[in-house]
Amino acid sequence: MTPSSTVRTAGGRASGPLDVDALLADPGLEIVVCCGSGGVGKTTTSAALALRAASQGRRVCVLTIDPARRLAQSLGLTELDNTPRPVDGVGADGGSLDAMMLDMKRTFDEVVEAHASPQKAAQILANPFYQALSSSFAGTQEYMAMEKLGQLHAEAIADAEHPRWDLIVVDTPPSRSALDFLDAPERLASLLDGRLLRLLLAPARGPARLFSAGFGMVTSALGKVLGAQVLRDVQTFVSAFDALFGGFRARAEATFALLQDSGTAFLVIAAPERDAMREASYFVDRLSQDRMPLAGLVVNRMTTPRADLDPDDALAAARVLRRTNGSEPAPDAEANGRGDDAREPEDPAIVRRRRGANDDVVAALLDVHVEQARICARERRTVRGFTQAHPRVRVAEVPSLPTDVHDLAGLRRVGELLAASTR
Repeated sequence: MTPSSTVRTAGGRASGPLDVDALLADPGLEIVVCCGSGGVGKTTTSAALALRAASQGRRVCVLTIDPARRLAQSLGLTELDNTPRPVDGVGADGGSLDAMMLDMKRTFDEVVEAHASPQKAAQILANPFYQALSSSFAGTQEYMAMEKLGQLHAEAIADAEHPRWDLIVVDTPPSRSALDFLDAPERLASLLDGRLLRLLLAPARGPARLFSAGFGMVTSALGKVLGAQVLRDVQTFVSAFDALFGGFRARAEATFALLQDSGTAFLVIAAPERDAMREASYFVDRLSQDRMPLAGLVVNRMTTPRADLDPDDALAAARVLRRTNGSEPAPDAEANGRGDDAREPEDPAIVRRRRGANDDVVAALLDVHVEQARICARERRTVRGFTQAHPRVRVAEVPSLPTDVHDLAGLRRVGELLAASTR
């Protein structure tokens, strides 16, 4: 790994805008991890960053954990799976972009096949307990994301002179808690090293004394709770999996160390909403505690008023238009308690002119502007609350787009907006 960039900071050195282009252009940067709560635009941001890096001449692989397949649609691919697929027509000056989506079950199978003998691998893959563990066990997706990241990084650096990729962008799982991704390796390793599994493993490892009356009582009790067949499946799995336990823990520790390396940059993605920013704040604190290199915060979908017009002036103008066409009483009429009914009758032709359709449309547009300005002010206060709590974290803001991003042009636009945040 190369020395840390001046852009990246572990905890940050100075507040201010996040320079996305400088970050992506740093040759020492090998991994970008986009993390945050669900529904804040992690997948779109990851793809936009990868696309922009490829356009700057980097050989990029973007890995998404998002099962919604939105990344494939945005990149113009018919499908994404566990194998990196090239995105045609992307990249400049030698840059390229590959994309893939994590297949949790397939990745787990590959780990077993790579680290067990063919006979043991076949035994493990056919075991019902393994099949349940590899496809639905809580935390397995997060752990396999870490495994796949380790595999990609090893493949990327296998040929030092001609690395397949020089940058990997990871879109982390849409976890309920932002901490799941970092906790997954330890949780799975703890499970595999846990007392229960070690107890179940004892007969396969141990001498005859382990088949004691006490052990028999424990397994008998477990058999009543789990069912005899389930217990046999678990014991068979644990026995076959024994040789892989150490490798799981070692790889988990290696991947954790890789994430702490200066060649990695974490980007926390958030929306300008109170709950999302609270989650982002919590994640920033956790990254700091774990000494993970935090590059900054990306705030997606910021509301931006379309017109440069003071909201108070807009509100006043809308009222004037409505008073003119008679849809809102004049202040003097209200003050005198007379209202519209007490006004002198006017020429119908004059009233029709005053109530022109254009006035109603303009008044409605002014109302929309006022509402947008209020939302913008609220979002600004929310972001300001974060920056005051974390003054060293750099921030990039992406304005809300009129439509969803569903193609390369949209991803390029998001990349441009990310880069423009520093100007």
